Amino acid sequence: MTQGELFGGLFDASPERGRSEPAPGAVLLPGWLDAAAQLRLVAACREWARPPAGMHTVRMPTGGTMSVRMVSLGLHWYPYGYRRVAEDGTPVKPFPPELGALARRAVAEAYEPTVGRDGATGGDGGIAAGGGIDGIAGAVGYEPDVAIVNHYPHGARMGLHQDRDERADAPVVSLSLGDTCVFRLGNTKTRTRPWTDLELHGGDLLVFGGPARFAYHGVVRTLPGTADPALGLTGRLNITVRQSGL
Repeated sequence: MTQGELFGGLFDASPERGRSEPAPGAVLLPGWLDAAAQLRLVAACREWARPPAGMHTVRMPTGGTMSVRMVSLGLHWYPYGYRRVAEDGTPVKPFPPELGALARRAVAEAYEPTVGRDGATGGDGGIAAGGGIDGIAGAVGYEPDVAIVNHYPHGARMGLHQDRDERADAPVVSLSLGDTCVFRLGNTKTRTRPWTDLELHGGDLLVFGGPARFAYHGVVRTLPGTADPALGLTGRLNITVRQSGL
């Protein structure tokens, strides 16, 4: 398989779970990745997870450790910033251009859903969140350059946090693989209510930008055994793609 084939394949939103906008600037497209695309991404994640600069446990400044394990691409994320050297002291793996192309397509389809893949426009155009792509900061000319792959084993979670380590307000693209999770999308001011709980299934795309870009968010729990058995994956993988501005 060539690098160019990694992220090819069809994208087909699930007819049972329709597109939704859980907050201004946040767009959920269920089933955006088809089964073949998910398989290719899981295989890619396995390669990225290999040492050197592979998947590792993150130790927080407080001394505790995160229950998820992660690997970074493009730049290495640590609490709370980015650097070019991974946890093991080796250069971080490069950001795959194919992953960047996938993320740019995700942003375009999230904020301009009536623009077809051939560029033709249909329907009424625009969305409620800012009136389309022009209303979302950083969406036009989106150039992602970093990604974080998180593996959630059974029982793992992630507390509510803001993605504030980038020097850009461009949207964050989140791709889910494997087990379903309960994702909590909060507000921009505090970790307390109001918030919205969403189920993210394998293959789902969530993009949050504009007013939702700096919302508190996290994973309350995963639902073990809900992954497609064909993936051969235990737990959940989440790929977040970002524009660092660095």
